[in-house]
Amino acid sequence: MKKKFLLHLERNRQKVKDILILDNPKKLKLILNPTSWQILTLLVEKERYPMEIARELGIHEQKVYYHIRKLVNAGAIKLVKEEPKKGAIAKYYRAVSPAFGIEFPKEYREIQKPSIIYLDEKLRNFFSDFINQKMTFSGKVIVGSPIPHGPFKTSARDGHYAAHLTFFLGQFCKLPEDFVIKLDVDVKAEKEEKNNLVLVGGPGTNLLTQEINDYLPIRFNMKPSEHGFLFGGLISDKTGNVYTADTVGLIAKIPNPWDRDKRIVVLAGNKAVGTKACVLAITKFWRKTLRKYGEDKSFATVIQGFDLNGDGKVDSIDVLE
Repeated sequence: MKKKFLLHLERNRQKVKDILILDNPKKLKLILNPTSWQILTLLVEKERYPMEIARELGIHEQKVYYHIRKLVNAGAIKLVKEEPKKGAIAKYYRAVSPAFGIEFPKEYREIQKPSIIYLDEKLRNFFSDFINQKMTFSGKVIVGSPIPHGPFKTSARDGHYAAHLTFFLGQFCKLPEDFVIKLDVDVKAEKEEKNNLVLVGGPGTNLLTQEINDYLPIRFNMKPSEHGFLFGGLISDKTGNVYTADTVGLIAKIPNPWDRDKRIVVLAGNKAVGTKACVLAITKFWRKTLRKYGEDKSFATVIQGFDLNGDGKVDSIDVLE
């Protein structure tokens, strides 16, 4: 019998365990007896001796010995230790594998990223425009420049959150040949707006977020003044609510106004901590975040970050609208 790996995705984490492939129908028949199956199930959990198994299943010890011999002959369990117990020698058995299966001779199919098959449907749809047929990331992740720039003359302090986002996306797609992450000033200089874009950072630090602000269903309140611009948080066209807390941010997906066949995803906070909350929302709490996401052309939701463990860092989120 051959041991292989059984792949499983649990809460977006890939897990594997050994699976023993049964290559003989006679061995399979020995395992499929209902009592043998019950015994094998117990021995997958932990090692046991026959008297212990008999007590747990409520059957005669001799019947257990009979099925133990069958399972040993099938190669499904093995003797792992012997120890004195009440004047006798107790023999402990354990299953040789946590899973058993059968496999017919058929060619394997190649998959580039196993987890994409099991990816939640909403999350897959949300990022579908950014993963091409070759399972390679198709687009750019844009962060604000760390040097003073733009009308606010600010230095971006939230660009490093893009690294966490790209680690997350790397579970589902391959790395393209070109660099994925670019500065907002470089994108404008190289005329790369006509692409699928993920914008990390608010309009105060990311020039691309600033330029598409008027296209957002929930937008940042930027008012011109004699000194340039006044930045007044997020305002919702739908509810009229205004969100000014530093820990609040916006997650949106809209058509790219420079190329309507492309898409733009925005992860942007009122402050850097709000951007962090948005990145956490899409990488860790995406079930809650995308609950109302459909396949409409435009989607937007307001996120607020919270510090639940009291260490001074955002570690959880709520969806405000």
